[in-house]
Amino acid sequence: MTEHRSRLKKGMGGFLLFAFILGDVLGAGVYALSGRLAGEAGGMTWAPIIVALLMALLTAGSYAELVTKYPRAGGAAVFAQRAYKSPVVAFLVGYCMLSAGIVSVGALAIAFTGDYLSAIMPVAVPIAAPIFLAILALINLRGIRESVRTNLVMTIIETSGLVLVLVVVAMAMGDGMGDTSRLMETPDGVGTAGAVLGAALLAFYSFVGFETSANVAEEVKDVTRVYPRALFGALFVAGTVYVLIALASSIMLPPDKLAESTGPLLDVVGATGVAIPSWLFSTIALVAIANTALMTSIMSSRLVYGMADQGILPRIFTAVLPNRRTPWVAIVVTAALSAVLALAGELQLLAEAVVLFLLFVFISTNLAVLVLKKDRVAHRHFSIPSFVPVLALGSCAVLLTQQAAEVWLLAGGLLVVGVVIYFVAQKVDTKDPNEDLTYADVEDEDPVLPN
Repeated sequence: MTEHRSRLKKGMGGFLLFAFILGDVLGAGVYALSGRLAGEAGGMTWAPIIVALLMALLTAGSYAELVTKYPRAGGAAVFAQRAYKSPVVAFLVGYCMLSAGIVSVGALAIAFTGDYLSAIMPVAVPIAAPIFLAILALINLRGIRESVRTNLVMTIIETSGLVLVLVVVAMAMGDGMGDTSRLMETPDGVGTAGAVLGAALLAFYSFVGFETSANVAEEVKDVTRVYPRALFGALFVAGTVYVLIALASSIMLPPDKLAESTGPLLDVVGATGVAIPSWLFSTIALVAIANTALMTSIMSSRLVYGMADQGILPRIFTAVLPNRRTPWVAIVVTAALSAVLALAGELQLLAEAVVLFLLFVFISTNLAVLVLKKDRVAHRHFSIPSFVPVLALGSCAVLLTQQAAEVWLLAGGLLVVGVVIYFVAQKVDTKDPNEDLTYADVEDEDPVLPN
C-alpha cells in the first residue's frame, strides 16, 4: 500500500472529510423519508433511528480499520479482493456497492422532484431529474476539492434548515401546541417491537452514506489519523439531529399526516403556525437532498475508477481529465444510469433496494476485517476488537429478514446484470487510457508512520 502512487489528487483534510460524511449522511433521509418512517413506526420514529444508528456504528468500526489500513479508492471491493483472493467476489461486492450508489442517486433525484420542488416551481420528473443529475455530474467533474467545498456550503445550509425546524417546534410547544403522547404511539395492530424493528430498515437508509467515504480515502490527507475521527464524529452528529427531528415531527403532526407527505418537514414547519415562506424552507430541503446526491455520486464514480484500476472493470473507466484529474468516464456513466432509474423507479422501493445492496457489502466488509486481522502493514492504523464486526454481522442478518419480496426481486435482477457485466468485461481490451500520463504533478503519498 505504501508503494502505491495515486493519479487522484489529495485535496481533502480532516474537516472537509467530516463535512463530506456528515453531508452524505445528514440530509435526504430526514428531509425525504421522515413521512415514510412515520408510516412504519407511528409516533415512535425516534426509536428505530436509535437502533439504526447503533447498527451503523458497528459496521463503521470495520470501515475505520480497513480504510486506515488500506487507503485506496475502491473501498469495499478492494477489501474483498484482498481478503478473499477472488476477482469474482471482489467484483460482486464492488458491484453491490456501485448499485447501491447509483440506485440511491436515482432515488434522491425522485425525492428532489417532490413537494419541496413543487413549492417553488412544479416540474415533471422526466425533465427535472436528468437536469438535476447533469448539474451534479458537472460539479463532480470539476474536482474533489471543489466538490467537497460545495458539500461544505450545502451541509451548512441543510443543517441550518434542521435547526430552524427544531426552533419553530420549540416555539410552538411553548405556546401549548403539539402532543407529546404521540411519541409512544405505534400503527394500529402493530406491537412496539414489530414497529421499531420494521422501521429500522428504512431508518438505516438515513445513515447509509458513511461507507462512501472509503472510496475517497486515496484523496484524503493523513487518512490514518483523520478518518476515524471524521467518521464517528459525523455519525454521532447525524444521529443526534435525526432523533431530535423525529421527536419534533411526531409532536407536531399525527403519524398518518406525516406518512402522506412527500415533503414532511415542510408540513411540520407549517403546523407550527410560524410565518416562514414555504419556498424558503423548500429551498433548504432541496439543497440537503442535492448534497447527499452529490456525495453519493462522487462515491459511485470513484468506486468505478477504483475497480477499474484493480482490473475488475475495463480500464477505460480509469480515464481522468488531464488537468482536473477526475475520473470523467466513470462520472458520466454513473450519472446516466442514475437518470434511468429516476425515470423508472419509486422512492421507497429504491431506498430499500439501496439498503439491501449495502447489507451485502457490509457483510463482506465485516467478514473481511476479521480475515485481515492477521495481515500486517508498515504503518499505524485504527483497530477494533473482533467482537465488533461479529455484532455487526448479526445486525445485518436481522435487517435482511425485514426486506420485502419486491426489493429482493429488483436486487436479484440487477445482480444478474452484474454477473453478465463481469464476464463481458473479461473480453474487453484492458489498455490503460492514462498510460501516457506522468506523475510529475501528482502529490506524494502520506509518509509512512512508524509502528
